[in-house]
Amino acid sequence: MSDEDTDFDAVVASVADKVVPDENERAALDVAVERLTERTIEALSTLPVDAEVMQAGSTARGTWLAGGRDIDLFVCFSPTLDSDELEKYGLEIGHAVLPEGREEFAEHPYVVGEFEGFAVDLVPCYAVEEAADIQSSVDRTPFHTRYLRERMTPELARDVRICKQFMRGSGVYGSDLKTEGFSGYLTELLVLEYDGFRPLVEAAADWSPPIAFDPENHGGETVAAAGDQFDDPVVVIDPTDPDRNVAAVLSRANVARFQHFAREVVDTPHESLFFPRKREQLSTTEIRAEFDARGTTALALRFERPDIVDDQLWPQLERSREGIADELDRCGFDVFRTAAFAAEQDLLLLFELAVAERPQVERHTGPPVQVRKHAQRFHDAYADGDASGPFIEDDRYVVERERSVTSARSFLESDALFDVSLGVHIDDAMADEYELLDSDEMATLTDQFGQALTRYLSPTVRQW
Repeated sequence: MSDEDTDFDAVVASVADKVVPDENERAALDVAVERLTERTIEALSTLPVDAEVMQAGSTARGTWLAGGRDIDLFVCFSPTLDSDELEKYGLEIGHAVLPEGREEFAEHPYVVGEFEGFAVDLVPCYAVEEAADIQSSVDRTPFHTRYLRERMTPELARDVRICKQFMRGSGVYGSDLKTEGFSGYLTELLVLEYDGFRPLVEAAADWSPPIAFDPENHGGETVAAAGDQFDDPVVVIDPTDPDRNVAAVLSRANVARFQHFAREVVDTPHESLFFPRKREQLSTTEIRAEFDARGTTALALRFERPDIVDDQLWPQLERSREGIADELDRCGFDVFRTAAFAAEQDLLLLFELAVAERPQVERHTGPPVQVRKHAQRFHDAYADGDASGPFIEDDRYVVERERSVTSARSFLESDALFDVSLGVHIDDAMADEYELLDSDEMATLTDQFGQALTRYLSPTVRQW
């Protein structure tokens, strides 16, 4: 065995000691699940419907990380039940089992709460015969749980836990629309596909996306055929539902990020890849100094966070960031970099510009003169206007016309801001009120955005 093998095995063994739950933790979980199940069955017995109670998620599959305190319990109703009745009975059971719980909403409402120190999601779903027959996305979860429980050995479960911690350390774990990373289910399928953590990271180090995996050969004779139906960097055909790519939410940036750290853990394994230190936050003075040293113009829009869930918020926030950045670029302000930050109360859209002011005139080049129809139309459009020209340079008409926007700040303060593509809730929140901040003013927001600004000003491969 080489020194590299010894180092890798030693690091992984040390990580396993930290992420694999001990017997006491397993026993406490089992007791809590048993009691929750009994309470759920008892609540169900008072209703005029039948349903199956099923534990799901990583605790059901034996792949949760030590210290994890989440229990997912599904109440699986007949698919003939009306959707309104499913919601009604699901909430009645949820509140009976978790009397101090609160309602949350995915495709339909469910109850979350605390039970004996565990965070519990009590979710109603339909007990469909095949995942292809689902009526809502949560109906897939029982299929995922059964599929993996049949295949997950203790050794593979250990490697899944190690892989999840590695992905957390790399900043790529989580299928929410803010992270756009690897879900728990995707992680489990990849470890199964490669038969372990080490074979997975060794292969990922040399991935050349797009790549495709089809665990149950749903796509036909070749994996490539299975991947052809999806336009994603990684395609993993759901073994329980051939029309679904489990990796659909995974961004190209996070695939590249995972590859970077896969190479590092294979070449120079060390435990800090799994448990990185939290970055020290820059002070107000340091943030100001960093922006000053860059010599750019940083402007930010600060406004109140709308009351929507994160998976609604982040796509709208990103759409708004991109829409404003595109318009700033179109107006000639040379967007250097942009970012979107979210705190508990406020949101921040940051635009760093290489150019903050533009001259009063801009050049506008028309088609070649020999393209008669289009060239004539261009010439006639400007011939009697206020623009300088048209005149000819090389073989094209050119005019010098008044620029509609000469200052990035004035654009961001104007009503024209609302003509760009914004998320609907972001548009509403900004229409109520927003502040335009410069870098000095941004630097004072360390309580809300200090970590985010630190990451922005000192970027690394790791996202956080």
